[in-house]
Amino acid sequence: MRELNPDVDQLITIPGMIFRKVKKMNEIHYGISQETLVSNIEHQSVPAKRLPQYIASLAATLGALANGMILAWTSSAGEDGKDLQSLYNITISKDEFSWISSLAVVGSAIMCIPIGILADIIGRKGSMLLMVIPFTIGWLLLIFANNLAMFYFGRFITGLSGAVFCVVAPIYTAEIAENEIRGSVGNYFPLLLTVGILLSYLLGTFVNMRILSIVSATIPVVFFVVFMFMPESPIYYLKKGLEDSAKKSLIRLRGVEYDIETELQHQKDALKENKNTVSFWTLIHQRATLKGFIVAYGLMFFQQLCGVNVAGSTLDSHYLTIIIGAMQILAVFVSTLTVDRVGRRILLLASIICSGFGPLPWMMLGELFAAEVKGVAASSACFLNAVLGFTVTKFFSNLTNAIGIGPTFWLFTVVCVIGMFFVYLLVPETKGKSLGDIQKELNGY
Repeated sequence: MRELNPDVDQLITIPGMIFRKVKKMNEIHYGISQETLVSNIEHQSVPAKRLPQYIASLAATLGALANGMILAWTSSAGEDGKDLQSLYNITISKDEFSWISSLAVVGSAIMCIPIGILADIIGRKGSMLLMVIPFTIGWLLLIFANNLAMFYFGRFITGLSGAVFCVVAPIYTAEIAENEIRGSVGNYFPLLLTVGILLSYLLGTFVNMRILSIVSATIPVVFFVVFMFMPESPIYYLKKGLEDSAKKSLIRLRGVEYDIETELQHQKDALKENKNTVSFWTLIHQRATLKGFIVAYGLMFFQQLCGVNVAGSTLDSHYLTIIIGAMQILAVFVSTLTVDRVGRRILLLASIICSGFGPLPWMMLGELFAAEVKGVAASSACFLNAVLGFTVTKFFSNLTNAIGIGPTFWLFTVVCVIGMFFVYLLVPETKGKSLGDIQKELNGY
């Protein structure tokens, strides 16, 4: 290596770079070491690894698989629960069986509000892991039931536990995923939910309900074993002021070679802006939050009132449920592959035309609200969905008896048409946008 001429050359060092200062004919030229420049560009251009994000999202939504098996459990009980009565040797009236069917939804509705608050206190990961305990207790009550009360409490507790994943899993996946894949991983929840429903339908065709309950009880345990090794949401850590933990979480989700500082700073700035300028109750009344409520509540309303969950057929009930379950999985799978390419609005409009609102409302729950109000807001939307689901399921037969099956489904059709206008006029497109950018758009900036 040649020696530097002190009158001509001089090395100037700055951390990470080497500058050469060259003096020629009273002119000064600055240059950057080519080797150092290439090294820095390569370091900055390393993309985030996506496999850890996919794995963590899939692990979180194993709870949706367990929830799907809750929702479909009574479909294997026979007409008015006759197969259930025969197996357990318990007398169950038609009205009592309707309560066995609907108490899971009641439990879900009751749990929706407190779980959002709990997720903000002990974390997204902690709140989901905690619910495995009541989940298991509920299934044990159903497995060993010897009276009607055990069926009631078992269904209520399992429904209560399953609601946790309806609220927290979409929040978790939205907070850990990059903007470019947030829609795809957000669809893992409804995908696993429909897989759980179909799995319950299939098992119910070949085994009795006690065996079905035993298999169903293993799913929350599998979820616990897998998800306990996944990272907590970095946004939750930042809310708690645990920046070092947030960094470690992001490194696990993005890879050690990815520069997390820029993304971490954006998340910190978004949280700091709301924390320093407004209180929680003021934030609730902000334009972005109010519009988020309108969109979320509207999507939940139209999802339940479109009638897809009570659609009937002249086919045998076992074949009908399996066909419906398979169609739902296919629809959600297609949505998962395309949602980050064609956008949420187009898929919502297409799903309304084909089969109702589908799974997208659940995925969008994690996108519409600021981190400070996301738990409470998503919980309230889940509560509304559960109440509407209970209402439609419980009183569908009463409505058809009163006005007939044809007028009932024409009523559902009118709801779908109104829902299309709602999506076109009010639902924002969130494809490829950061959570902070979505809040700015809802605020009208």
